[in-house]
Amino acid sequence: MSGGGTETPLGGSPSAVPVAGKKRDSQGPANSPVHLIIKDLGEIHSRLLDHRPIIQGETRYFVKEFEEKRGLREVRVLENLKNVIQETNEQILPKCKETMQDQLSQALQRLQAASHLVHKLQQKEQEKRKLHSQHLLISEKQRITQWEDFMKEQQNKQAAVDEEHKKATERLKEQYAEMEKDLAKFSSF
Repeated sequence: MSGGGTETPLGGSPSAVPVAGKKRDSQGPANSPVHLIIKDLGEIHSRLLDHRPIIQGETRYFVKEFEEKRGLREVRVLENLKNVIQETNEQILPKCKETMQDQLSQALQRLQAASHLVHKLQQKEQEKRKLHSQHLLISEKQRITQWEDFMKEQQNKQAAVDEEHKKATERLKEQYAEMEKDLAKFSSF
């Protein structure tokens, strides 16, 4: 039952069928009815019960069809991919390149204009800072000279007040000295 052909009895050859009264080794003619029946039985057995050749054939057919369909599918996918790449190279890339060049040139012009404006603003800011620092220096010098003048004036006023105080104290000393003399005159009485 495991082979692909006819099954043989235990004796080894298909024609060696034990018959009553005969030995196993004796073989009848090759076209004997028993031999033909056994052969037919083997074919019927292989057709009904041994499905390996049919399954193998069906398997080969299925694999062949699957590979062909898969191959066709892959060919279609590759053709579609080729068409997409070709379309991209011929149409989309030139459009993208042109658009990119236009946009980049506009962006470059805007960037240059912005850079120029920023440069001008920086120059104006530097000029303002320079003028402001010069103004601060001038104001500081003026304040220093005003402070020096104020301090000189205060020193002069202090000197004048000191002088006046000195004179006043001398006058008071003289006045007290005279008063003491007058008191000394009156106390001697």
